[in-house]
Amino acid sequence: MDTYASILLWAIPIFMIMMAVEILYGHYKKHQTYTFMDTISSLSSGMTNILKDSLGLVLVIISYPYIMEKISIMEIEASFLLYVVAFVCIDFASYWNHRLNHSVNIFWNRHVIHHSSEEFNMACALRQSISAWIGFGALFLIPAAILGIPQKVIAILAPLHLFAQFWYHTRHIGKLGWLEYIIVTPSQHRVHHAINPIYIDKNLSAIFCIWDRMFGTFQEELESEPPVYGVLKPVSTWNPIFINFQHAYHLFLDAYHTKRLKDKFRLWFMPTGWRPDDVKDKYPRFVTKDINNRKKYKLYYSINLKIIAAFQFISINFLVFFLLNNFSLLDIDFKLYFGILIFISIFGFTSFLDLYDWAPKFEFVRSFLCLIFLVVQPNQFLFDTYPFSTSIMLIYFSLTLVISLLYWNKLKRPLIKSF
Repeated sequence: MDTYASILLWAIPIFMIMMAVEILYGHYKKHQTYTFMDTISSLSSGMTNILKDSLGLVLVIISYPYIMEKISIMEIEASFLLYVVAFVCIDFASYWNHRLNHSVNIFWNRHVIHHSSEEFNMACALRQSISAWIGFGALFLIPAAILGIPQKVIAILAPLHLFAQFWYHTRHIGKLGWLEYIIVTPSQHRVHHAINPIYIDKNLSAIFCIWDRMFGTFQEELESEPPVYGVLKPVSTWNPIFINFQHAYHLFLDAYHTKRLKDKFRLWFMPTGWRPDDVKDKYPRFVTKDINNRKKYKLYYSINLKIIAAFQFISINFLVFFLLNNFSLLDIDFKLYFGILIFISIFGFTSFLDLYDWAPKFEFVRSFLCLIFLVVQPNQFLFDTYPFSTSIMLIYFSLTLVISLLYWNKLKRPLIKSF
């Protein structure tokens, strides 16, 4: 985990620079693909995923070393070829894992957040899941295990494979000629993120598009069919925690409301979007049918609220970088508690941006508890070891405490009607 945290300290600034270039280019071309709140939601989603992965919050039910020990029949010598074969195996596994997420109701909950943005840009590439907390991905690496590819090689290449998927989340790069037959391109991935009927569940490959062409899931981007982005059941929130578990929440409701015992169990494993007949009419959910006249999720924000949003986002980024930069120096209990502190901070400020009437009250309690966390006896080392960073944190939580009081009864959106 220390190595992963160190890698992120290099990767995140690179991602930020690439997004800044995309924003500036969009401004130059008068074709801006970013909106302020959607971008904050995307990057906040990325922060929750970073916390989950760096803290190791996954229950692994079957591991790659265990599978390799049981079924390995050969061993490739350490060489450049070993890394090439391993990368292809990871890409093959990614395709089938991705396809599973798109095909089955409960597994869609692990992936919906990545598709939830109604924009398409590099920021939405960072909308990664925190609901994939049960680890069984090793099952898709059976070919690698048979070939005896070492765990350490998989561990090195897996983050690189993930990071290599960042660049093609853009609307500013057209088709790339002969490369369209080899790798996944921005054109192909625009198709994947679209809700146009002809594009849904297409182009599931990560790096090499050969898998889509082999297994019948390839679709070219058509000039006559401009992609419309998002999900058919709009999430209507900026809160990444809500987005991560919204689909599962509605599955629970359907399982509760349906009368047939068979449906209570099978709905979890039916194709994505399937609902029992006796709940579809009685408890309808909005589904976008006219994609060309779809209204994007949008709320009115004063300049003060936009300033608050920027302040909160920058401050929480500071908390994340503090954790990553000192990851190997902090004890495991503090890292876990500090990670929870960041999680609830993201939940609180994005709920505030959704204008929920309870959000200022939550923010008040959150800020108060975070201040207490910083000053309790076990965390006194923060003042001695990191005086500047700790002072910044105290200022941040004190200001959010004041902000919550200023907006105590000014937000009017109830949760039940919007979620």
